[in-house]
Amino acid sequence: MFVRHLSLVDFRSYPSAEIPLGPGVTTLIGLNGQGKTNVAEAIGYLATLSSHRVSTDQPLVRFGASQAIVRAMVVRDERETLIEVEVNPGRSNRARVNRAPVARPREVLGNVRSVLFAPEDLALVKGDPAARRRFIDDLLVQRQPRWSGVRADYDRILKQRSALLKSAAPVLRRGRGGSRGGRRPEGESQEEARANALHTLDVWDGHLAALGAQLLYARLRLLRDLRGHLREAYETVSGGAGEATVTYRASVTESVAAAIAAG
Repeated sequence: MFVRHLSLVDFRSYPSAEIPLGPGVTTLIGLNGQGKTNVAEAIGYLATLSSHRVSTDQPLVRFGASQAIVRAMVVRDERETLIEVEVNPGRSNRARVNRAPVARPREVLGNVRSVLFAPEDLALVKGDPAARRRFIDDLLVQRQPRWSGVRADYDRILKQRSALLKSAAPVLRRGRGGSRGGRRPEGESQEEARANALHTLDVWDGHLAALGAQLLYARLRLLRDLRGHLREAYETVSGGAGEATVTYRASVTESVAAAIAAG
């Protein structure tokens, strides 16, 4: 697979750009600040629908523009596919495959596959565990795009559960007076409100556990599959001096996570 042509509209520093590419090595040469990294970032965005440099889409849109477009002609098995993503900060992004709209942008995942190494990747070893989990999840999505949906559902439920905890916190606290803290339907006692909040929390906990177990199982399986490749790659660069391995410190084993995920 390779990108034959990349088109940018209002992406980062580019009002517009048409960049012909091809199989093999392509080297971008220029002064600092001319946008070389922006090109690599654009290709990576098509592969993951996220940036390795920022956590939101707003910085990807050129100052003064309302949206950005990243478009690439991808060749795979001698077959060409046109992938396009419209970046709309504050609104829903849109995507097309061969100029036909798709229902959700994540449906384009898997068409472009990239491996990116950047200075920001030092966060994998220097940063907190969230950066490492995010890296593994990005790799999961590139390998099997269906994990994008599981990941999105997990994030959505986590936010909803957090919102419930915040709004129901006064009700869930013991020892508070009946009328103090937390809104509840008229005629509902403090104990009834607390019981309802706990029941709702149990429901969210169940959904979160099931989706979290699916992600955990997938991460563990991915790292298991990568161990052999990692060992071979390290032997190549080290000349056989030592051995490299990777371990995921999980609270449960892969088999337990698989059982929870299966319900």
